[in-house]
Amino acid sequence: MTAELGGIISGEHGIGHKRRDYMSLVMSEAHLDMMRKIKRALDPKNILNPGKVFSLD
Repeated sequence: MTAELGGIISGEHGIGHKRRDYMSLVMSEAHLDMMRKIKRALDPKNILNPGKVFSLD
């Protein structure tokens, strides 16, 4: 329902592991890819919350 109404799945508490499987329903693959690239650039060793939002594998 959230995606159908143009909403997003995060709020003041972020995405978290409970909602990560639904990100592709409300975000394009290009958007998710951009987020992965930013994560890799800012955290190249993947030590900050590894796997919390999405896998970098």
